[in-house]
Amino acid sequence: MDFSRAVGGSYTDNLIGTLLAIFGNVLVSISLTIQKYSHVTLAGAKDPRAFYRTKTWWCGFVLTCLGEGANFVSYAFAPLALVAPLNAVSVITSSILGLLFLREKSKPKDFAMRYGLSFLGLLLTTGGTYLFVAFGPNSHEKLQAENIVRHIVGWPVLLYLLLEIITFCLLLYFYKQHRANYLIIILMLVALLGSVTVITVKAVSGMLVLTFEDNMQLDYPIFYVMFVCMVASVVFQASFLSQASKLYDSCLIAGVNYILSTVFAVVAGAVFYVEFKNENALHICMFLLGTVLCFLGVLLITKNRKRNKTFEPYVTMDMANGVPVIHNKALVVQPDFNGSFSYGALVNNDGVAPAALPAKLENPPVRCRTPDAAQPDLKTD
Repeated sequence: MDFSRAVGGSYTDNLIGTLLAIFGNVLVSISLTIQKYSHVTLAGAKDPRAFYRTKTWWCGFVLTCLGEGANFVSYAFAPLALVAPLNAVSVITSSILGLLFLREKSKPKDFAMRYGLSFLGLLLTTGGTYLFVAFGPNSHEKLQAENIVRHIVGWPVLLYLLLEIITFCLLLYFYKQHRANYLIIILMLVALLGSVTVITVKAVSGMLVLTFEDNMQLDYPIFYVMFVCMVASVVFQASFLSQASKLYDSCLIAGVNYILSTVFAVVAGAVFYVEFKNENALHICMFLLGTVLCFLGVLLITKNRKRNKTFEPYVTMDMANGVPVIHNKALVVQPDFNGSFSYGALVNNDGVAPAALPAKLENPPVRCRTPDAAQPDLKTD
């Protein structure tokens, strides 16, 4: 890093904020891995206990709180343009943990072919992280209530908020009225809300840190305005992400959402908090280069992950005419299991169209074990 750019305690504050953000993202990744391990253990052992009654899940929950707390405090010390791209550290940690806990056995050649893109993505993301941390904005401002109000009433911020509100309303109109459930539209809504989230989180976190340093900021109404906006944006952001996860693959959502959220967060920091005001062209170009490398690395990592295949019942609505015949004729269908979801002898292989059931099925003869036994009446479902 260029130490000559540091003014006062800006370099120290940036270092503290960067380390807190890295530490928080690593803790969040570890906590999610622990909680996933708890769920998998309960499912494999057929444990009747709920997941929140296990020690491992609570251990992961505590680590999640600590990690998110560290991320929250990091916004008070480092610029938004420096903290927001550091979410790539969480992607790197998750990939490494997934590789360490991998239980599959494969030949070295197959392993290299399968995870070659992931290793390349890890290298690109690591190099990009170093570049944008080393050449990121180094200016730091104490976020007192007066400074935040001065930023809000400035014409660049008002113009930025106006454009953001118009864009958000247009996207929401197409999403609600025209049923435009495209991934890019949903994640654009998430990113627009995310820019509001990072702006308000930095303001709330900065004022809380100053309050703990014996400089009371909770007496100003702007603190509570920012706090309410922060909570509201987080809730709606989570709602849109939940809707996106129902329609699209989680790996694709993670990669695209990281790119869009980082771009809007950097732009919000540059406009709202004027973070690139004293930076020269070389540092800005190197920062952008590091960010682009992180984008490419995250896309490669998420693209190479094994995607979960959603289970679709074999008996679909296209076969509705055959379903009543099965129940009415009391045809016994014995399910089997051969490592994949199946129904009877017809295996639900991915990519294979389901076979059509005949409209009329004859009632198979029911034989009794003893000739004197009475024939039971078969009841309909």
